[in-house]
Amino acid sequence: MDLIVRNTRLACDTPPVDIGVAAGRIVAIGPNLHAEAREVFDAGGCLACAGLCETHIHLEKSRIMAQCAAEDGRAANAMARVSAAKLAMRPEDIAARARATLERCIENGTTRMRAQVEVDAKIGLRGYEAVKQLARDYAWAIDIEICVFPQEGLTNNPRSAALMREVLRDGVRAVGAAPDFDPDPAGQIRMVFDMAREFDVEIDLHLDNGNTAERMDIIQVCDLTEQYGWGERVAVGHMCKLSVLPPEALRPLARRIADAGVAVTVLPATDLFMMGRDQTHSVRRGVADVAVLAECGVCCSLSTNNVLNPFTPYGDGSLVRMANLQANINQLSRDEDLAALFAMLTDNSARLMNLPDYGLKIGNPADIVIMDASSPAQIVAELRPPLAAFKRGVRTLSRPRPILHPPETV
Repeated sequence: MDLIVRNTRLACDTPPVDIGVAAGRIVAIGPNLHAEAREVFDAGGCLACAGLCETHIHLEKSRIMAQCAAEDGRAANAMARVSAAKLAMRPEDIAARARATLERCIENGTTRMRAQVEVDAKIGLRGYEAVKQLARDYAWAIDIEICVFPQEGLTNNPRSAALMREVLRDGVRAVGAAPDFDPDPAGQIRMVFDMAREFDVEIDLHLDNGNTAERMDIIQVCDLTEQYGWGERVAVGHMCKLSVLPPEALRPLARRIADAGVAVTVLPATDLFMMGRDQTHSVRRGVADVAVLAECGVCCSLSTNNVLNPFTPYGDGSLVRMANLQANINQLSRDEDLAALFAMLTDNSARLMNLPDYGLKIGNPADIVIMDASSPAQIVAELRPPLAAFKRGVRTLSRPRPILHPPETV
């Protein structure tokens, strides 16, 4: 064999097993594998997973705080500040910033990613080309698929529509929308569904941001998903408006979303930072409750969204931090709830992205991440990092544990 990961756990409260790898794929899983390998890694009883899945991140507009106007009081004006900065973004600048953010994600155990990339008359294809090149350059550590979307309108922006079709012809696997920033939100959603059907791709929409439940677009999305038979191929991100619904309204809507086969990505860092700015006290959190959505059958993921830009002026690429933040927001503390949040970084996210080869199973790619913990709940509760990562059986990450140096005693 090429690699054996010894003494690891695939779930908490289970005996340790070994994972054998040959030619980039998992070929054996079991206790005390009797085999030799070119590399042996002792996981020390720590938990293994197939890596974390980032389903919603904007690489090309990360790390731009210094390029944007300052925030004005409680009016974030993030959209206008980012839009104004896009004209000056140069390809080499975009690539450098996106690379720095991508490397932080890899360092935090991410092995799969859906990058949300915007196109319009201001940025053209510069962001797309940069992320496309990064996907090639970092294929040794992570699989990146691109979702192209029109951040600044589609029905009023023929240039965006033309650019989206151009990159879809280039092989992009997902198409998105941002109807909140379009003069005809329903028209934009219809156009995006038409593109998805024309090019046979996944759909991933920025949807229903806002401080009230007025004009929710999710109903139209569910209707079109069912009408066109696109169930299990549609995801929606944000869904902040769900957070203001009372339980008697939220649960029926959540079941409607689940029945339509629409998945939901919650983006706690951005949504917590951006929502409730119309209030000066008792500020609402504005983050959808993934526990309720999951209880109603919705496939949920947690993701980063923005890093170091006006929508989220902090971030380190850690999905585990997003799960911990979500636990705080929704006041979740039971081990089973924390484990469910970890699944929203792994198995559920892979399901949302329709990844048939994800998971630690014989025959799958040997994407293996060893987390410094014995259970998923511990990972989320204690913000435990990865100790090592392997992509197709090749080591991509090593993180030694810190060592304390107490004073010498006589």
